[in-house]
Amino acid sequence: MIGLEDRQVLAQDIHIAHGAGARLRPACEVAGIDLRTLQRWKAREGLVAGDGRPQAVRPTPGHALSQAERAQLLEVANEPRFAAVPPARIVPMLADEGCYLASESSFARVLREHGQNAHRGRAKAPKAVRPPTTHIAAAVRQVWCWDMTYLPAIVLGRWFHLYLILDLYSRKIVGWEVHDSDDSDHAVHLVRRTALAEGIAMMTPRPVLHGDNGSTLKATTVLAMLNWLGIDPSYSRPRVSDDNAYAESLFRTAKYRPEFPAKGFATLEEARAWAADFVRWYNFEHRHSGIRYVSPAQRHAGEDHAILAARHELYTRARQLNPARWSGKTRNWTPIGAVTLNPERDSIIKAHSGYTDQQPLAA
Repeated sequence: MIGLEDRQVLAQDIHIAHGAGARLRPACEVAGIDLRTLQRWKAREGLVAGDGRPQAVRPTPGHALSQAERAQLLEVANEPRFAAVPPARIVPMLADEGCYLASESSFARVLREHGQNAHRGRAKAPKAVRPPTTHIAAAVRQVWCWDMTYLPAIVLGRWFHLYLILDLYSRKIVGWEVHDSDDSDHAVHLVRRTALAEGIAMMTPRPVLHGDNGSTLKATTVLAMLNWLGIDPSYSRPRVSDDNAYAESLFRTAKYRPEFPAKGFATLEEARAWAADFVRWYNFEHRHSGIRYVSPAQRHAGEDHAILAARHELYTRARQLNPARWSGKTRNWTPIGAVTLNPERDSIIKAHSGYTDQQPLAA
């Protein structure tokens, strides 16, 4: 936006150059403006009154949210169950209840106008990282990821150890245990119990189990158990911290939950009770952003297609009731297809796998 004084100076310089024999179009280009801009300034008193856009009175669009709708939207966003939930998850959760108030962007805009658009939770806003490569999951029980993380105790220097196995396709936690020591026997027991719970004995082929290079997950007893179960082990590249990104992302989600005790756990039983509550919440209540905001248990059971179809139908009806509020298509509720672990070379993976509907890395 060019100010009035600058406009007048530019117009005068162009006028002098034109009077000296220069053509108007090249003179305007040298001045940094278009010829039509100069013509518009002269035709609309732009060299006398300046730019009128800052003082323009713009009427409220007829399809804008009313004050009552904005108040209802703000009231819903401030409900206790949505206290730590961003608009990206509030909207799908309301859709599952058959309720459509406004779009995700409208929720964010109203919250921003009331000073409530800060990141909801203990974590900082996520940063984009390079996705690191190898396995593709087109259905449940094809690729599992597992890892161990430390849970602090109230006694300084003491830790509890949380072992988790995650199904890559559905993001469901299919196995977990908490112990007071890091031992390969715990990993052996967990993978055997998970294999029995998921019923992989009659499957062909059986899942690939991806983990990091920790000594516990690469112990001889663990490899022997995996061989007996028919599970192929897979490991991250040496000195690469994000090759097991889905498991690491899951641990981050766990430790930034509001219920996670900042001062640590008093006993092993308390740590196990918290882990049980977290796994139940994550599997059955958490709307995962990487799978179109359905819960991992719903996707694991194959219910996500029906749920997403119902959401699409709800959005279609909402658009028909008030088409002026929609500038384009409705929100994409198409089910997520195949999931890649560390998609380093997508072109090669697609050429050899035949999977075309692949999902990028998501937390």
